[in-house]
Amino acid sequence: MDYKEYFEQARSATRVMIRLEPAQVNAVLKELASTLMQETDAVLAANKKDLNKMDAADPKYDRLLLTASRIQDIANDILKVAALPTPLGNVIDEKTLPNGLEVSRVRVPLGVVGIIYEARPNVTMDVFALCFKTGNVCILKGGSDAAFSNMLLIGIIHRALHKYRIDTAVAQLLPAEREATAALMNATGLVDVLIPRGSQQLIDYVRQNSRVPVIETGAGIVHTYFDETGDVEKGKQIICNAKTRRVSVCNALDCLLIDSSRLQALPELALPLAEKQVEIYADAASYANLEGHYPPALLHHAQKEHYGTEFLSLRMAIKTVQGINEALDHIAAHSSKHSEAIISENTTHQRLFLNQVDAAAVYVNASTAFTDGAQFGLGAEIGISTQKLHARGPMGLEELTSYKWIIKGNGQIRD
Repeated sequence: MDYKEYFEQARSATRVMIRLEPAQVNAVLKELASTLMQETDAVLAANKKDLNKMDAADPKYDRLLLTASRIQDIANDILKVAALPTPLGNVIDEKTLPNGLEVSRVRVPLGVVGIIYEARPNVTMDVFALCFKTGNVCILKGGSDAAFSNMLLIGIIHRALHKYRIDTAVAQLLPAEREATAALMNATGLVDVLIPRGSQQLIDYVRQNSRVPVIETGAGIVHTYFDETGDVEKGKQIICNAKTRRVSVCNALDCLLIDSSRLQALPELALPLAEKQVEIYADAASYANLEGHYPPALLHHAQKEHYGTEFLSLRMAIKTVQGINEALDHIAAHSSKHSEAIISENTTHQRLFLNQVDAAAVYVNASTAFTDGAQFGLGAEIGISTQKLHARGPMGLEELTSYKWIIKGNGQIRD
C-alpha cells in the first residue's frame, strides 16, 4: 500500500488541528470517554481475540490485557486530559529589546507524532487524547499482538471525530505489518517525531534505524536501596508494592540493594514477597539470610546476568552492598535511568542519593510504582522518556509541544 499517502494526509491534517477551538477539543474527548465506556463489552471481546494468540506466561500478556476496570481507568484518564488547561499559546517568556522589538516564546504543537508500540492497547487511547489536546496529529503503529484491540479502539476514536465533523486523518492507525514500521521511520518531512514504546529491543531498533527524530522511552531497570537506617515497616510495603503492584510495567522493581548491616532484616522485608510468590535471585550474603525463611522453590542463587535485567514478571534480584557509595556505584552501572529509590531515615543519605542518581525519577521512602503520567498529575502519558533532550520522565501535554519565537516590531531594520 502507499504509506506516503497516509503521511501526507496526516501532514495536511495539522492545519485542521490548528483551527480547532479548545471547547471543540474537550467535547471530542468527553464524547470519546463516554463511547469507550458504552463499548466496554465490544472492546473486551476484541481484546480476547488478541489474548488468545499470546501465551499467558509472556511478560507482554499483562500489558495486552484489558479489563472492565482498566477500560474505566482509560476513560477517566481521557476525562482528566480534557479537564486540563491546554498549553498551546502559553507564553514561556517575553522581553522588549533595546531597539523596541517585542520578543516572546510561545508553545506550539510538535506537528505529526508517530508512535510505535507493542501489546499496549491503552496506548492507542492515551496517545490520541494527549496529541489531540495539544494540537498534534498522531500516527499509531501498533503491533500484530494487539491488532483486534487497536482496530476497535481507532474506530471508537473516529466515531467521536465524525460526530464533530473533524477529519479522521488527525488520528491514523497503520496496518500491523512490519513494512508500515519501516515506512514510518523513513517519513522524513512528513512526520516530525517518533516515540517508540515497548521492549528494549524495539526501542533500540527504532533509535538505530529511524531517519525521523526519536524521543526514546527506555526500558525500566529499577532499583531500591534499603540503607542502614531504613524503616522495616516502610520497606516491606514499598518493596512489595514496587515489585508486585503490576509486574509488566516499566516502573516495577527489578533489584533490591540492601546494606550489609541490615541483612538480619531481610527475611522480614521479604515476607510480603513470599506471599505474592516472587522468585528471588540472591547474592551469597542475602541468600544465606533468606535460607530457611523464604520458600525454597522461590529462592535462587543470583548470577551475573540477573543484575541489570528488566524482569517484567514475579522475579527480582537482591544484591548486598557495603554502604551507600557501593549502592550508587551499582545503580550507575546497571540502571536504565528510569526510576530509582532509597529507603532511608538518614537525611544526608537521602540528599546524596537524590543528587547523585542519574534517572528520570528518583524517590525517597516511596514506591517507584508512582512513575506514571496520571499519578504525576499529567492526566495520562505518551511515554516515559529516559533521555535528556527535549523531555525526561512521564511525558504529558507540555512535553508534546515545542515553541516558536514571536517578534513584533514597528518598522525596525538591522544595521
